[in-house]
Amino acid sequence: MAEHAVSGDAVPETAVPETAVPETAVAGNTAPRRLRADAQRNIDSLLEAAKAVFASSGVDAPAKEIADLAGVGVGTLYRHFPQRSDLVKAVFQREVDACADAAPDLAAAFGPGAGLAKWLHRYTELVATKRGLAAALHSGDPAFDALPGYFTQRLEPALRSLLDAATASGEIRTDIGPRQLLYAVASLCLPVPGEGVTYSQRMVALLIDGLRYGAGPGPARS
Repeated sequence: MAEHAVSGDAVPETAVPETAVPETAVAGNTAPRRLRADAQRNIDSLLEAAKAVFASSGVDAPAKEIADLAGVGVGTLYRHFPQRSDLVKAVFQREVDACADAAPDLAAAFGPGAGLAKWLHRYTELVATKRGLAAALHSGDPAFDALPGYFTQRLEPALRSLLDAATASGEIRTDIGPRQLLYAVASLCLPVPGEGVTYSQRMVALLIDGLRYGAGPGPARS
């Protein structure tokens, strides 16, 4: 089996890719063909299943475990994701996209300050519950080289919009930028023996309280 092939079974001879990696492909790749509805449903099911299996069994879990949970055959998994890195990338991008896309909805539903706080907690869950994915992304595999940039390109503008609104309303201090805050939250999500995501959420809640300290009308955030 090839070094980065999906683990669990040998690649079937009929497992020829039907299409490019789904529409969450890293920016810069050739745009994929539009998928048939049934193929898109299979991809969505596989990504949901892979997300759950990666969380419980790690990113090297057998392909059959993922396919069984998705309700498809292993050959379908290989057709859409010929290598394990393809599947890891697609899961990562889908989760990042969902987090980024939630920013305007949270701001509209809860207002600037509360919307920012809820988004930071959602981002915390993304980082704290995807440690297996993070380890794969930092494994040195060149297949993942573009993903840190994708992470920043999608999440930094989303957080910037929330920070701009919250500082303009006087609810958040003006002396922190979106990239600094992304890194600060990620640092608070580093593993602590005997603790899980709830601990990280408590630490981020304290960070959010700190963002409110000294807030009020003042110069715009740079």
